[in-house]
Amino acid sequence: MALEHPYTWLQSLPPKIHSSSQYYPETEKFIVACLLGICLLIFSKLASRPLATPDGVRESLVPGRHGRLHGLFDIVVESFVKYHDSIIGKENRKYVPLSGAVFIFIFAGNLLGLVPGFPAVTTTVWVNVGIALVVFFAFNIYGIREHGLLGYLKHFYGPIWWLGWLIFVLEVMSTCIRILTLNLRLYWNISADHIVLETFTHLTKIGIPCVFYAFGTFVSFMQAFVFTTLTIVYILLAIQHQEEH
Repeated sequence: MALEHPYTWLQSLPPKIHSSSQYYPETEKFIVACLLGICLLIFSKLASRPLATPDGVRESLVPGRHGRLHGLFDIVVESFVKYHDSIIGKENRKYVPLSGAVFIFIFAGNLLGLVPGFPAVTTTVWVNVGIALVVFFAFNIYGIREHGLLGYLKHFYGPIWWLGWLIFVLEVMSTCIRILTLNLRLYWNISADHIVLETFTHLTKIGIPCVFYAFGTFVSFMQAFVFTTLTIVYILLAIQHQEEH
């Protein structure tokens, strides 16, 4: 079934993770996701190397012969930080690394899935739930750091004291369900996008697929954008004080 298990380059590498009778697409996607994460870490380390010293920071502020790519990255980062500020405020820019990393990884993984020969890593729960768990533990830890454990738990109580226990249970369940909703939202949207893309690619072969690749790129961006926005909102809900409700 081409739509269920498309061929990828990883299938030809030893040791093979499939056989003639068995095929493990989830394992393949997980391996590619890990490789993508390693590549992004290496790239970020190399890209930030000039900013490690004061002289490097000053030089990076002056456009040079090789400044076009750096300038593009600067515009993208500045736009993201401004969007982050519009939701959570400038005083909370310390949370930008987490939300930025979530966006870059999901967007890169979505785009990688559009490249022939690469699996769509965000169409497996092994990857999506992993990202969702990182976000879940992160915003809860941020909330505890901001309010203390008891103060953070008070966030789950409502204004009516005699209904507090019920509201507490419902709020805890609602918070835990975020892991599932983050996973399913990303999984189903990206899966549907790739099914449509593969269907029209097989039917039309040339010309029309370019339109759907452009649409796929847009969907890849929007799903990363929505996931990241929810991450920022969850952090805001965890760190804000009661009087701000």
